[in-house]
Amino acid sequence: MKKFISYTIISACVILIVSCHHKTEEAAPEKFVLSDTMAKMIQVGTVSNCNIDNALTLSGQVSFDENNVNKIYPNSSGQVLESKVSLGDKVTKGQVLAVVRSADIAGNYADLSGSESDIAITKKELDNQQSLYQSGIASEKDYLEAKETYQKALFAKNKIASSISLNSGVQTSANGTYKLVSPINGYIVEKKINAGDFIRGDAGDNLFTISDLKDVWVWANVFEEDISKIAVGADAQITTLAFPGKVYNGKVDDMSQVLDPDNKAMKVRIKLPNSDLTLKPDMFAKVIVSSKNSNQAMCIPFSSVLTEDGKNYIVCYYSKDSLKVKQVDLLQVAGANAYINGDLHVGDKVVTKNQLLLYNALNAEF
Repeated sequence: MKKFISYTIISACVILIVSCHHKTEEAAPEKFVLSDTMAKMIQVGTVSNCNIDNALTLSGQVSFDENNVNKIYPNSSGQVLESKVSLGDKVTKGQVLAVVRSADIAGNYADLSGSESDIAITKKELDNQQSLYQSGIASEKDYLEAKETYQKALFAKNKIASSISLNSGVQTSANGTYKLVSPINGYIVEKKINAGDFIRGDAGDNLFTISDLKDVWVWANVFEEDISKIAVGADAQITTLAFPGKVYNGKVDDMSQVLDPDNKAMKVRIKLPNSDLTLKPDMFAKVIVSSKNSNQAMCIPFSSVLTEDGKNYIVCYYSKDSLKVKQVDLLQVAGANAYINGDLHVGDKVVTKNQLLLYNALNAEF
């Protein structure tokens, strides 16, 4: 009887232990493993050791590339009869931009007509003297004088014709008007005349400026205390009010050596490609220029950083079944980089896209 009771107690203990073991296994959460589908949805970046960028935020303005434009000048003085384009208009090669009436052009055509009459008269006289000279009636001197007079008439006509066609961007007519035409396909980025305006031939100023806008300049203002932080070749990121989500990347390619007397700022220039024509002259721009110093820190793509309750987190990727959420201290953000302190090593991988899904899944394990 005592043996039976002992076996009963032992069996109950074994059942209790096994039961407790099963309950413990059932309570343990399943370990997170990255599925193949989710693996295709994420991207990873690498922890690096970088020089800290001191990002300088500047105000700027878009301008056309002044080294790649066509400027249209007047052929002569006169009055603008028609202005056929407006600022910003798209124009094609050969398109008429303006029509100008000019007394100088009318006078040139009158002189051209007179010179053609002189040529006809002197040519007739030359032919006559040549015939008489060959017949022995006229002297050689008379023949040579007639020939020289004819040559002078030809020279006078060619000089007047050259004056009329002096500007290749102009179409003239005998009624005293001339047309300014576009030499290229592009956009009107400067316009300085309107119908009724009078033009002085000696003013020396262009009337239109045409650019294809495939490249633009961004001029940024640097105040005196920040001049030492800027250098030619520094990376620059530009954003505009019109396209706040679009970042244009370039480099500082020129720096003025004098300060603007009005705002006491130095101008720096960034040249940008503009194949999609989203950047327009006179747009306001926000310019972030990176100036590098000798301090170093671990850096990661800023897109990998998650913020919750005032703290910053990242998701570290070691393998599909080994991912970990880590808290980091954010030292500085410059452009696309974030400089951090944390339990990381150079070469570690961090998730930079759709990391919020992994962050939530990993936190659900606890």
